[in-house]
Amino acid sequence: MVPGEENQLVPKEDVFWRCRQNIFDEMKKKFLQIENAAEEPRVLCIIQDITNSKTVNERITLNLPASTPLRKLFEDVANKVGYINGTFDLVWGNGINTADMAPLDHTSDKSLLDANFEPGKKNFLHLTDKDGEQPQIMLEDSSTGDDSAHDRLIGPLPREGSVGSTSDYVSQSYSYSSILNKSETGYVGLVNQAMTCYLNSLLQTLFMTPEFRNALYKWEFEESEEDPVTSIPYQLQRLFVLLQTSKKRAIETTDVTRSFGWDSSEAWQQHDVQELCRVMFDALEQKWKQTEQADLINELYQGKLKDYVRCLECGYEGWRIDTYLDIPLVIRPYGSSQAFASVEEALHAFIQPEILDGPNQYFCERCKKKCDARKGLRFLHFPYLLTLQLKRFDFDYTTMHRIKLNDRMTFPEELDMSTFIDVEDEKSPQTESCTDSGAENEGSCHSDQMSNDFSNDDGVDEGICLENNSGTEKISKPGLEKNSLIYELFSVMVHSGSAAGGHYYACIKSFSDDQWYSFNDQHVTRITQEDIKKTHGGSSGSRGYYSSAFASSTNAYMLIYRLKDPTRNAKFLEVDEYPEHIKNLVQRERELEEQEKRQREIERNTCKIKLFCLHPVKQVMMENKLEVHKDKTLKEAVEMAYKMMDLEEVIPVDCCRLVKYDEFHDYLERSYEGEEDTPMGLLLGGVKSTYMFDLLLETRKPDQVFQSYKPGEVMVKVHVVDLKAESVAAPVTVRAYLNQTVTEFKQLISKAIHLPAETMRIVLERCYNDLRLLTVPSKTLKAEGFFRSNKVFVESSETLDYQMAFTDSHLWKLLDRHANTIRLFVLLPEQSPGSYSKRTAYQKAGGDSGNVDDDCERVKGPVGNLKSVEAILEESTEKLKSLSLQQQQDGDNGDSSKSTETSDFENIESPLNERDSTSVDNRELEQHLQTSDPENFQSEERSDSDVNNDRSTSSVDSDILSSSHSSDTLCNADNAQIPLANGLDTHSITSSRRTKANEGKKETWDTAEEDSGTDSEYDESGKSRGEIQYMYFKAEPYATDEGSGEGHKWLMVHVDKRITLAAFKQHLEPFVGVLSSHFKVFRVYASNQEFESVRLNETLSSFSEDNKITIRLGRALKKGEYRVKVYQLLVNEQEPCKFLLDAVFAKGMTVRQSKEELIPQLREQCGLELSIDRFRLRKKTWKNPGTVFLDYHIYEEDINISSNWEVFLEVLDGVEKMKSMSQLAVLSRRWRPSEMKLDPFQEVVLESSSVDELREKLCEISGIPLEDIEFAKGRGTFPCDISVLDIHQDLDWNPKVSTLNVWPLYICDDGAVIFYRDKTEELMELTDEQRNELMKKESSRLQKTGHRVTYSPRKEKALKIYLDGAPNKDLTQD
Repeated sequence: MVPGEENQLVPKEDVFWRCRQNIFDEMKKKFLQIENAAEEPRVLCIIQDITNSKTVNERITLNLPASTPLRKLFEDVANKVGYINGTFDLVWGNGINTADMAPLDHTSDKSLLDANFEPGKKNFLHLTDKDGEQPQIMLEDSSTGDDSAHDRLIGPLPREGSVGSTSDYVSQSYSYSSILNKSETGYVGLVNQAMTCYLNSLLQTLFMTPEFRNALYKWEFEESEEDPVTSIPYQLQRLFVLLQTSKKRAIETTDVTRSFGWDSSEAWQQHDVQELCRVMFDALEQKWKQTEQADLINELYQGKLKDYVRCLECGYEGWRIDTYLDIPLVIRPYGSSQAFASVEEALHAFIQPEILDGPNQYFCERCKKKCDARKGLRFLHFPYLLTLQLKRFDFDYTTMHRIKLNDRMTFPEELDMSTFIDVEDEKSPQTESCTDSGAENEGSCHSDQMSNDFSNDDGVDEGICLENNSGTEKISKPGLEKNSLIYELFSVMVHSGSAAGGHYYACIKSFSDDQWYSFNDQHVTRITQEDIKKTHGGSSGSRGYYSSAFASSTNAYMLIYRLKDPTRNAKFLEVDEYPEHIKNLVQRERELEEQEKRQREIERNTCKIKLFCLHPVKQVMMENKLEVHKDKTLKEAVEMAYKMMDLEEVIPVDCCRLVKYDEFHDYLERSYEGEEDTPMGLLLGGVKSTYMFDLLLETRKPDQVFQSYKPGEVMVKVHVVDLKAESVAAPVTVRAYLNQTVTEFKQLISKAIHLPAETMRIVLERCYNDLRLLTVPSKTLKAEGFFRSNKVFVESSETLDYQMAFTDSHLWKLLDRHANTIRLFVLLPEQSPGSYSKRTAYQKAGGDSGNVDDDCERVKGPVGNLKSVEAILEESTEKLKSLSLQQQQDGDNGDSSKSTETSDFENIESPLNERDSTSVDNRELEQHLQTSDPENFQSEERSDSDVNNDRSTSSVDSDILSSSHSSDTLCNADNAQIPLANGLDTHSITSSRRTKANEGKKETWDTAEEDSGTDSEYDESGKSRGEIQYMYFKAEPYATDEGSGEGHKWLMVHVDKRITLAAFKQHLEPFVGVLSSHFKVFRVYASNQEFESVRLNETLSSFSEDNKITIRLGRALKKGEYRVKVYQLLVNEQEPCKFLLDAVFAKGMTVRQSKEELIPQLREQCGLELSIDRFRLRKKTWKNPGTVFLDYHIYEEDINISSNWEVFLEVLDGVEKMKSMSQLAVLSRRWRPSEMKLDPFQEVVLESSSVDELREKLCEISGIPLEDIEFAKGRGTFPCDISVLDIHQDLDWNPKVSTLNVWPLYICDDGAVIFYRDKTEELMELTDEQRNELMKKESSRLQKTGHRVTYSPRKEKALKIYLDGAPNKDLTQD
């Protein structure tokens, strides 16, 4: 077909080039726009959102070209804040009253420049409500199928606190300055203490009620009769005065709550505002007895109604008169799917009578038989102030939870109550009471709909703790005429949230200007009638059963109306009408507020800065905070600091001055010469919340002169090093400049410390243990790495050490040792006569060194009789030399051919490790240990978990006597001769050498909580794994006041912290008296907690200065060994987990072997006589018993093991039934509902995870027919305790599963708890007395075992007001 001209096809090439040209044109246009925008002026717009108190302090900033149209500005603002464009207005905010300004047109194409925006300046705008409606926020549509605009979820922006979450409401944060400026409305807010929004709403409503406020002002407080702190009316009076006269934005309510007898914890309890209203009114009535205000609450809030029953056959009516303070209106009738549409509809339902017929017939006194009757309520009298409670909180019997009904219920601004009153019944005498015994709830109102806490029985004062329950009769006032029952709404208390928690605020109409205001805690804002309509609740859809679930959670909860009666409607008292006592109170509160304002002014002008001072006598750095007014001079500030540091009796004030100080770097920044009269505000740079520097109160001796510190100088602490004495002197401080050269710096130091500069060597310590020798004379200090505060070491001698390389010099070694040496305090174990035999064994195991025993014997005695430590160390060294020579002569491994010059220090191989002597020497060692006095080994030992469990074990592990796994080695002994090097003094035994390989050595923490075994420095033959450096070690006796017990002694040890734990233990051998493999090292932490250090390869780098160490006798762990805590599992005891002992398990050991080693230990330490087949070991996870370990299982292969592992030991009643890993052992417990008790645990071993097999096993042990067995899995940790009052209904009985390893059981391992019962067994019927008694017993039992009584949510605390100012502590109550 040939296409026509109109329908001519375009070639593909033409389409491509045409599209390309269009793209280029668009790009060109955009580039031109960008160029023009860059050249044209910009307009800075700052928008403040004042529609919500949460956003009132936030600012939105837009920087737009001046040609931007207004509609584009609105679009950008909407995108920034998330509002729908067109639902908000923008008005000018440049100091102009927004109420008088017309909003900008959001549809206008007028440019910002034409709309009077000023380029280059800040243009302030306010984002406000549009036509009284709040801006709408647009949420993203969750559906993907339809993205049309009408399907998006659009709703009003919630006001302050209008949250719909189920969690408890948390009060909004506010700055302190925000409560200083009064709201533009002229009203004052109330600060939310935590969850006191319900209290604030009620207090603001009472304050805005003229009749209540005026009556409260007329009451006069007599201070002689009552404490003002506990007087509720007086504190309310004070609060109302502050609400009326204060200039603050919000005031506190703590004085009011204190008068209630509440403490700070009450502020975190959320309560119902209607409940508070009743309790507070009753408390006021009690306080106002015998005063003019005694009947105030009844006059204003109390109404009367008649509760009647009328016989439908004879017309006889029985009735009684009741009073009420509020009318509770049902939102949705019970069982109904539709809520009442309005308050009027709910009121009609309230007085709608019900027919008593059938089984509910009423016994008529006149007919003398049961007859059909009509039962209902009639209003006789409405109060002046009518309170309606909308019963939005209900209970859902399907879910057994409290719920909130958010259904829509409208309420009018004016309510005509004349249609609800019965004029004829109003003539009924009040004193006549109903004699009808058939009336339901006699003596009270309708139980479902009416509350009557203010009945004629004053003995019941709900929510109030009274000292005296007797009270006077409440007096009722005559009713109102029917034609004058028009009420006007003036307060709506709104609840936002759910039944679990939420937030209250009040919408109140002022009778002064008929304007509605929102009183939301500390925020008070104007609102409109449209805002009131939003509190009706509900959604725009139909009123179906589920409409409440999707409705807004912010709705009216309590309504207060006032009768429209010109003869009674009062106005607020003017200032000149105040009673005299109120005028005095106003004056006092004004003076207090002015005083507080002055104090705040002083606080705002006070400089607060950290102050340090090095005490001239004690030489201790003291710290304090200097608070000085900004106008005080430096001289006055010095006098204040001088007194603050208590230096009056130490030095004269003339010997003190304040200098600028950096405590972090220990740097003196500058001094203030000649500025003694300068105000501190100028010196410190103004009043600030925090300063980046501190002040130091510097002192001097009377004959000294202060040094001048200039900005830009650096501080250098100079330590003089004496190579001959091997000492490092205390620092001398000098100041230098960063641009000084090293030569100039040497001259400066030479003058300060009087050493020649020509031979001076300066070493800079840039950071910890990073030493740099300053060798380039022309290099500046800045280039060398000097900072604000620096440390240098100076040496100026003419020795040959000057010519050696720095890292090989004596100076470097001395400084390296100085930087790494720490001081430790070591508590040695108790020495006793039996120690002699131990030391003899030590000698025999070590060879024929005849001096070792003598050395150790000298160590044994008291500190005063000890031979000098240096002598002991020298003799010990000679002993090690002889061992080394013997090894070189007798060794058969060729190590003697190695040159001793190849390493600093090589290992000595102990004869203990030689094959031909190991077994003999070990047997001899064991024989000596066994024949020695056994009591000597029974000193107390506390390991890491012993501290936690408060248990003690033998100080010598029982496995020290075991021949298995006992290849003892002499840790860190050396092959070569040990030269005595110069230490810090003449009796040190080693020198320090730092190699580059050692610089990068990894340093880790040594804790007993790491999930790995103990490392050893040696292989199985005792060979060293690598070269071991001999680090500095020096020990000397130390006398301490700590009560370490007779026979104990302390050592003060100076040691290089790079030493390994193995080498450190070797050095301690002469002082402990046994081999290093036979004592343990415990590090003492805070609160005297001790943890064993077990990783021999790790250094002491994690130890810090003056750490304490405890040495305890006992075999230390070797490679592949793990210390294990053994606990006894007692399933039917109150405490099922009992600690027994510490044991050692080794990698590769079978479970049966570990049981064999445990048997003698259990007999000796725990008194348990067990055979190997009558107990088992099983996994322990906290308190839960787990997998049963079978005898053939191997540690590390079948069973994962780690350091400080814990296992259960379970004594068996018979032969072990667990033979295979396919079996499953569960713990069963029978529940007997008819007796309300649980039987003891019984173990059930299953061959599979079948539920049927479990039922069969339970049938066998219980005798319950198989079809009647029901079971449930226990909850929580073993023993899964639960109250017998809850077990019958709280557990998930008889789950519909066929195997145990699926949901909801998930029983895949041994140790699970199974409860079972006979389903035909009836639950015992309990009286209230029996239930209460059982509840007390169960509560006591479960608290002892650490389990909760029930799984129900926490019990709500009752709202109470204590008339005596404080609660009575009742110890018998739960």
